[in-house]
Amino acid sequence: MKKNYFLLTSGLLLLSNGLYAQEHNTHSEGLLGVEQIFGLLEMPFLAIALVFSFLTATRLKGGKFGSGMTLLAWGFVVMALGHLHMQIAHIFNYNIFKNIFGDTLGNYIWFIALILTWGLSALGFYKIYKASKI
Repeated sequence: MKKNYFLLTSGLLLLSNGLYAQEHNTHSEGLLGVEQIFGLLEMPFLAIALVFSFLTATRLKGGKFGSGMTLLAWGFVVMALGHLHMQIAHIFNYNIFKNIFGDTLGNYIWFIALILTWGLSALGFYKIYKASKI
């Protein structure tokens, strides 16, 4: 089973790299390139990860593991919003943060979102690590 999984994963990675190599910078207006399509394909999987992270946190019912998983889930929420923002900026050339808050403040808000994602994830993993040490 592990061999088949490895071969399937390797094949998909090689196929995606081959498709990506075929993309040219002179693609026409209105058509999505391979990079944009792969970026959009990422969104449903990120949504699934969000749902299951909150389901896992709820099932753990608080406690040390549950609080760590809740922090991770909220970190995933911020990350998902950031990825959605990146896809909108990449496909539609519309930067939400810069258009609403201006160039300088928009960049600071983007930076704060990154730090918040990393901080929540790190704190969640740390709590789970501490809880796993008996």
